[in-house]
Amino acid sequence: MLKNRRAKLERFFSSYGLDAILFTSTHNIRYLCGFSGSEGALLLTREAGWFLCDSRYTTQAFAEVEGVDIRQFTVKLDAVADLIEEMNFSRIGFEAARTTVADFRLLSAKLSNSELVAIEGEVDQIRSCKDSDELDQLQEVASLASNSLLAVLPLLKTGVSELDFARELEFEMRRRGAEGRAFDFIVASGERGAMPHGRASEKLILSGELVTIDFGAVRHGYYSDETVTVAVGQPNDRCREIYGIVKEAHDRAIAAVRPGITCRELDTIAREFIRECGYGDFFGHGLGHGVGLEIHEKPVVSPRSETIVEKGMVFTIEPGIYIPGFGGVRIEDTVVVTSNGCYSLTQVSKELMIL
Repeated sequence: MLKNRRAKLERFFSSYGLDAILFTSTHNIRYLCGFSGSEGALLLTREAGWFLCDSRYTTQAFAEVEGVDIRQFTVKLDAVADLIEEMNFSRIGFEAARTTVADFRLLSAKLSNSELVAIEGEVDQIRSCKDSDELDQLQEVASLASNSLLAVLPLLKTGVSELDFARELEFEMRRRGAEGRAFDFIVASGERGAMPHGRASEKLILSGELVTIDFGAVRHGYYSDETVTVAVGQPNDRCREIYGIVKEAHDRAIAAVRPGITCRELDTIAREFIRECGYGDFFGHGLGHGVGLEIHEKPVVSPRSETIVEKGMVFTIEPGIYIPGFGGVRIEDTVVVTSNGCYSLTQVSKELMIL
């Protein structure tokens, strides 16, 4: 499986004329060789590879790393430079979006006969289409998170604070085997629902309010992402109207997901419907983003994205309406692209729930 992942790098070797590619980002290292620690470097050629780590991770590396040689270092960039000179590599690609200016300058100074070649953000696109092992991991963590929310939803009542509910949700995820939360949970009730990133606060939930809950878990390095908006007590007619519009935009976009459509076209389907309903000014963010070893990764589903949807991609569909002084609604599922459509990893019903 990891050999198949490394084969995706061939286009970079060819288009950039590279002898090797250096990876220092932990997510790409894990994807390409299996190492789950927080520090290391991976140098790959078409046929060979080396994983470099310090003494804290040597034992872990021998247990996890597949298909490449393992070397221990004292100073990472010194060891990388020594290896490059030992192998007499001339052109070495590096992750431009993941490498600091300081590290680039230090490594360049150490390499007298080699050229560092910036590979721009597209290197992360190798993770856009998930293999079967990844889909299994993503399904597992999405199910864990969805079931955790369903288990604690009865606790969401009038008088409960957003923060207390967020804590209960995180505890439930951990009880079910999550390594942690995917991000700071958004629990935004009433007028705070107008904030797309309204992290849980001390605000008490009132009767009749809509509550937007954006949550996710991490397990075995893979992330989940899901948003539900529920009503605590009977919502008013405007709340029901806005919920219905967002739900329809969500459903239309998901129904349109298929290989060959562009991410921009998917965004337009949801955005135009919301605009036609008179709320176009209140949907400001993109429709979605990839989910995998990071909570936000390629592809981006936005008005500016020309990425063509492919089978095996995993991304969110999350339209929303956010009205200052009133509140908001967001509905989000994470979907897997199939040969003729998609299916949802996230499992909580998106029909309006009244608690």
